[in-house]
Amino acid sequence: MEKEKPRLARLTAIVTQLQSKRIVTARELAEKHSVSIRTVYRDIRTLEQSGIPIFTEEGKGYSIIEGYNLPPVMFTEEEANALITAEQIVNKNKDASFTEQYASAVEKIKSVLKYSQKDKAVLLTERLQIRTNIENEKTSNYLMQLQTAITNYKVIGIDYMSLEQKKTQREIEPFALIHTNDNWVLIAFCRLRKDFRAFRIDCIQKVLLLSTTFEPHKLTLQDYFDMVRKKWEATPDIPLT
Repeated sequence: MEKEKPRLARLTAIVTQLQSKRIVTARELAEKHSVSIRTVYRDIRTLEQSGIPIFTEEGKGYSIIEGYNLPPVMFTEEEANALITAEQIVNKNKDASFTEQYASAVEKIKSVLKYSQKDKAVLLTERLQIRTNIENEKTSNYLMQLQTAITNYKVIGIDYMSLEQKKTQREIEPFALIHTNDNWVLIAFCRLRKDFRAFRIDCIQKVLLLSTTFEPHKLTLQDYFDMVRKKWEATPDIPLT
């Protein structure tokens, strides 16, 4: 939890936070800025009185009226450095669609940096080296498509080649993505197996975004992990031969 900020800095940070999400709760704001919920209520009133169009959804939280934007945010040197460092890390990711889209996004972010920060960003880029995936290998190009399918509840068709070199075609309902051991894994409900399955996206040979949608699954990612753990615990140990 951060130390409490001076009020002006906190009010500015709250507006930025409200712009970053559709709904932000009072508790989220209080925890983020190390203040009481009562202080958050006062801050929200102050912002409303200053002309910021904040909408309160009863029982849910706060949001800024769609279409309202403040002028570009100025980054501190440390924040700019964090962005440059993240860019170098993302460049080593094995999914080509991810690295391409991040490069496009971070270029837009760099456009609002001050001239002095831009020079320092170039210098830092030249002085950073991420020593993973040295060959800069790209093994997939589907991460962005899969993210879109998750957030829009789109059924997708995939051609999948398992690690045992068995090829299958599936219709799946994408649920979540996990990055582990330098690989992306898609968690999805498989309509063929009628259960959740894990698919390494570097084993996906083709993705077809279908026009059909599916009903959102009534579980969180943590619920999924708990479900998998219970299945694993219920499976008796089998001696190795």
